[in-house]
Amino acid sequence: MKGVYMTDKYNDEIIDEENQDTDDQTDDYEPEKFCTLCHRSESQAGKMIDLPNNIHICPDCMQRSFDSMNTQMQSGNFNYGDLFNMPNISMIDLSSLQNQMGQQPKPKKKKSEKKDPVLDLKKIPAPHKIKATLDEYVIGQEYAKKVMSVAVYNHYKRVATDTMDEIAIEKSNMLMIGPTGCGKTYLVKTLAKLLDVPLAIADATSLTEAGYIGDDIESVVSKLLAAADNDVEKAEHGIIFIDEIDKIAKKKNTNQRDVSGEAVQQGMLKLLEGSDVEVPVGANSKNAMVPLTTVNTRNILFICGGAFPDLENIIKERLNKQASIGFYADLKDKYDDDPNLLEKVTVDDLRNFGMIPEFIGRLPIIFTMNGLTEDMMVQILREPRNAILKQYQKLLALDEVKLEFEEDALRAIAAKAMEKHTGARALRAILEEYMLDIMYEIPKDDNIGEVVITRGYIEGNGGPKILLRGQEVPLLESGQ
Repeated sequence: MKGVYMTDKYNDEIIDEENQDTDDQTDDYEPEKFCTLCHRSESQAGKMIDLPNNIHICPDCMQRSFDSMNTQMQSGNFNYGDLFNMPNISMIDLSSLQNQMGQQPKPKKKKSEKKDPVLDLKKIPAPHKIKATLDEYVIGQEYAKKVMSVAVYNHYKRVATDTMDEIAIEKSNMLMIGPTGCGKTYLVKTLAKLLDVPLAIADATSLTEAGYIGDDIESVVSKLLAAADNDVEKAEHGIIFIDEIDKIAKKKNTNQRDVSGEAVQQGMLKLLEGSDVEVPVGANSKNAMVPLTTVNTRNILFICGGAFPDLENIIKERLNKQASIGFYADLKDKYDDDPNLLEKVTVDDLRNFGMIPEFIGRLPIIFTMNGLTEDMMVQILREPRNAILKQYQKLLALDEVKLEFEEDALRAIAAKAMEKHTGARALRAILEEYMLDIMYEIPKDDNIGEVVITRGYIEGNGGPKILLRGQEVPLLESGQ
């Protein structure tokens, strides 16, 4: 009824609620955004990137723009002055663009939050337990396994206790020296598996000085971060094994710039001692458009290994100089056939080889590994938990065929491996050669129950012994 005011309290509340709902709908309404370049709506192209002067760009157009700029930069046709002459755009905050495109900024650690320690001191196995586990996988190298067990145990005790008192324990970085194929990499892999920590294996031959083609020195930390599933705290308690470390020795008598020698050693000093390193997440190159994160290398255990060829000659030369003066001088060929010559290595010998003193000083634990003998080769074939013979026996067992090796056959395989001078790697290559025909022929006949590898088959003047289920058949020709 016109001209009549409703004074009823209940009606007043209803009218106020309706007006409030209308106002809320008006305030929440926002017009739909359209991309300035492709004119697609936000519902079609996804969340828009807002730029000054009411400009909106969809993620697809922004990515195409970045790709185009990157291509022009690589071709050398990009003019940086064009960035400041773009219409309607004065200043662009690139960090805000990355955030809008889904790359969130690095979360800041709250000091008030107390996280559970990554390593528990009580769960770290004692040195004798570490060595016992290594014995199951690695044959020989008793001294090397003992040194590594103690060094790793002390290092992770240091990490677990962190800064409990004013006495700061130094890092136990290691340098292992040994011929190729003696088990350097295998030892480190077994160690990381035992401790359940992330492991990164890097090759020093690919490292170059910053600014040159090759991997930057920080790329070894990037590999560790990837092995830890981009978990920074987990990566900071991992192990980095740098193989072929002897390849970054200082080059002698060269007129070219040594970009992969002494300069790489100088660059690795901060990593070995402990420092904050900016590494890309999910890439090995800092030039990639990926966010960077900070990794502290203070608690990362570095193990360096190398064959150090011709190091024996440097040791021999030093020993001959010491023992070639006076009436009791030794013969010059005294150390020519010494199998344990590498054990006499000193820091001076490594410096003469080409390693700088600052680098050697950050690897306080230096030990050597012995070359493999024929007896050790036979043990490697059958004794470790995942021995090569056990692998082939497992493969044939899946076909319900038993595989056996005569003792003389193992000796013949070990003798052939010694001739190749490539260590335990030669064993696999030799077995692959002789097992090829057997693995090819066995599935053809379901009546075969057992195969015995003989010495004659390995030496080429006989064949393997094939046993049918319940009876024996003559030897096969060696060429079959």
